[in-house]
Amino acid sequence: MLTPYSGVYPYYGHHLMAGMLLGLYPGAVKKNEVQFIPAYTKMGDPASALEAVNRLVFFEQADIISGLINYRSMPDIVPVIERHDKIALFFDMGEYIPWFNYLSPRIFYSSQQVWQSQYALGYWAAKEYGDGGMMLMTIYEAGYHISNTFQKGVSDAGAGRLGLHVIPHDKRDPKKMDLEDFFTTVKKNKPPYVHAIFAGNIGNDFLQQWKDSGLHKLVSLVVAENMVYDDMLEDVASLDLELFSASTWSRGSESPRNKEFVKKFETNGGQMANVFGLLGYEAGLALREIKPMIQKRDWNKVSEILQKESINGPRGERNFYPSSGFSLPTIDIISVKTSSKKIYKTVVSQGKGLKFDSLQFKEIHEGNVSGWQNPYLCI
Repeated sequence: MLTPYSGVYPYYGHHLMAGMLLGLYPGAVKKNEVQFIPAYTKMGDPASALEAVNRLVFFEQADIISGLINYRSMPDIVPVIERHDKIALFFDMGEYIPWFNYLSPRIFYSSQQVWQSQYALGYWAAKEYGDGGMMLMTIYEAGYHISNTFQKGVSDAGAGRLGLHVIPHDKRDPKKMDLEDFFTTVKKNKPPYVHAIFAGNIGNDFLQQWKDSGLHKLVSLVVAENMVYDDMLEDVASLDLELFSASTWSRGSESPRNKEFVKKFETNGGQMANVFGLLGYEAGLALREIKPMIQKRDWNKVSEILQKESINGPRGERNFYPSSGFSLPTIDIISVKTSSKKIYKTVVSQGKGLKFDSLQFKEIHEGNVSGWQNPYLCI
């Protein structure tokens, strides 16, 4: 398991592994049948990821290479996986739209597809509020495709103008968030909505400042999916805010498969079910179907099946090989109301997703020259 550092979700690796085990075994988890070997990859840069893969392949003799990666690490990793006849199943949050010059038949992907929810959210916001919204983020979030896909959704919905405010970065105090100029601009020329993109606690800091500014009564606030995860919102529930966001998974979904996952995860782990547990669980369901081939080390058969098959999990159909289509997620546009008693989430619309290789996204790949190489939320 490749495990880069994350100050946002320090236990995501444990949740991925716990989810995989729960998906792999329909009943009680068998001990000593599966061994996880965590490999620290620093901030998840390509050099550190490659070093960890080499160690797992050559020294640890791991059968399956997994863990959290950024797609920009793949060109270095692919030759090692193929040359040594391994299988890889990698996770990502969906900070970049996948774009593969070469698809290895040995490497599979499980993504939260945040870029999908961002596109759907932009499309909805433009239809709901019209032209002239404003995006707000730090330089960190600006380095991925998250803002680009929101902007693409806005333009595909027919809206043209979308303002952008990137908060100045202070190297001496990287957590400093000076919003004075932003708030002044918004109060002077009120946009129909503000779209905020923040990772981790800085998102909650922004929500506190948003409330203190009084703008929550004047302008609609639309936020990125990761800002309304239940475990993040708990700390700011008492602010009594109303936000809008997009979601590809709800812990409270009443579907039988989701209820089964949430119950298993929270009963076994004693913690709230989250997206990392979900990603691991979906991967575990896929591995459950091919477990006999894995035990026989019939990697050609394992590869053949994973390229074609899909699983039906907590959020519907999922598959793990890009050319098989990456099942489009169901995207809910949600209203989120916070209070000290409860966080209320209400579906107000259905979002619109696009295939990762749609022509609409080509210009994003060609125009994004960022060097951001760490997986999203690994700060």
